[in-house]
Amino acid sequence: MNNADLIQRDLAAIWHPCSQMKDHEWLPMTPIKRGEGVWLEDFDGNRYIDAISSWWVNIFGHANPRINAALREQMESLEHVILSGFTHQAAIELAERLIKLTPAGLNRCFYSDNGSSAVEVALKMSFHYWHNSGQHKKQRFINLSNSYHGETLGALAMGDVALYKETYGALLLEPITVPSPDSFYRDAGESEEAYSRRMFVYMEQTLEQHADQVCAVIVEPLIQCAGNMRMYHPVYLELLREACDRHNVHLIADEVAVGFGRSGTLFACEQANITPDFMCLSKGLTGGYLPLSVTMTTDNIYEAFYDDYDTLKAFLHSHSYTGNALACRAALATLDIFEQDNVIENNRALASYMKQATAHFTDHPHVAEVRQTGMVLAIEMVEDKVTRKPYPWQERRGLTVYRHALKHQVLLRPLGNVTYFMPPYVINTDEIDLITEVAWQGIQLACE
Repeated sequence: MNNADLIQRDLAAIWHPCSQMKDHEWLPMTPIKRGEGVWLEDFDGNRYIDAISSWWVNIFGHANPRINAALREQMESLEHVILSGFTHQAAIELAERLIKLTPAGLNRCFYSDNGSSAVEVALKMSFHYWHNSGQHKKQRFINLSNSYHGETLGALAMGDVALYKETYGALLLEPITVPSPDSFYRDAGESEEAYSRRMFVYMEQTLEQHADQVCAVIVEPLIQCAGNMRMYHPVYLELLREACDRHNVHLIADEVAVGFGRSGTLFACEQANITPDFMCLSKGLTGGYLPLSVTMTTDNIYEAFYDDYDTLKAFLHSHSYTGNALACRAALATLDIFEQDNVIENNRALASYMKQATAHFTDHPHVAEVRQTGMVLAIEMVEDKVTRKPYPWQERRGLTVYRHALKHQVLLRPLGNVTYFMPPYVINTDEIDLITEVAWQGIQLACE
């Protein structure tokens, strides 16, 4: 069996995500045979560093021995059971541990099976809470420009990236969109904190005007990942928490991409010392092994649904694989690694090394910015460095970086003209050096 055989069979049967399938007439698919640590290997023996953690999910490497062992043990006793009227040990233990690890006050866990679903749950819970509380005018949501929260219709509506959303506009809710505190647009000499404070004026004005009809504000804390890895200062979250309290509006923190150590702390909200009303978690939760997500919320919100059956206040939302035992066990093994391996401190050292390794990118004539939050580092290519005029998206210059990287043992998958590093936490400095060198070469080619 080789790459060519598998590519032919694949293209005859599979419709791939986030892809223009016609591209594969000239852009070969890459069939993967096995993975180990940060490395992937195809059927022709080529190897690739997974520098993007396979869409940001794999945090402790492929075929991690400890997660493998936990799954083998769980498979021998229980693979799955309905979570309505039934429960199991792994789901209980995971909820207990998440409650201890997340910001104080998030005492209830509602399981689903992907990040979009976790966001859908938060949106529905918030709306339903106000409905159960008799505040029926509260039916809208506030989001940030350039945000992304998933692909299912409710989550998609809360995003603001036209590439994903525009086609489906007729099907979607209409949020109230507030300008993002994205630090890329700060004035010369202006600090990220000062810019976030300045941009918060728009949120304050919007809340003052619309709070009586708004259920919640939804944000991606610190990093707008699908929105070209744009970043902002934690002070914005501090100001937002206070304003939401003052205006009687919920705060939804979508930590699907930034949770579990990616931002430099276990959860990004820690850097602002806030507790949201809802926290959405997925991706790294199971170490990249299995689909699982959690929407965490407060006792106050839980109690608004707790009543006699005939009041019809229950939250009647479900997924067939809710709280899957194998996924919960993988998540528990992932939390064990965080607990036993001093991961957050080690990540800080790795993040510092990535920063040093890529410092010279700022001198490139077509790099507008190198930005970093924790274990996420982004390099933005532009046509004009002075004005920050972007390259036309139709030129697909990021694709040049992607193709070059695959030829040189690295999986990089730029977002438009933004090349980013989001590697598993088990990467070493030699491997960081390799992805840095390959990214530099790719950007040189892309900017010719």
